Amino acid sequence: MGGALRAVVIEDEEDLLDLLRGHLGRNGCEVSGYGTAEEGIAAARADPPDLIVVDVLLPDRDGREVIRLLHDDPRTAACPIVVCSVLDADDLDDLPTAAVLAKPFGKADVAELMRRLALPRAEVEGN
Repeated sequence: MGGALRAVVIEDEEDLLDLLRGHLGRNGCEVSGYGTAEEGIAAARADPPDLIVVDVLLPDRDGREVIRLLHDDPRTAACPIVVCSVLDADDLDDLPTAAVLAKPFGKADVAELMRRLALPRAEVEGN
């Protein structure tokens, strides 16, 4: 996928990770998914992506901490970070994120997210 955007998704629920892979893939993203915070942080730092999606409730580390670490790291500071959560968006507004993707989400929600972020991409589903 030559000019595809690269996304790192940190989500411990395999079903949701697969769903995000599909929805983001249809919107021009090549997705690398990680089930733990440590794996996702390491991957994002090693090769900073165009987009990072982080679940708040992770088994090995609080997603809020992950978001702050990625935001404060010079290697990933320029990457838009999206928090993905079942929590109320008002409970997440103190986080340095570009957007909130509320669970449950569908393909239209992901397409709208991509439009709102205005990331450069060849084609977004629904355009």
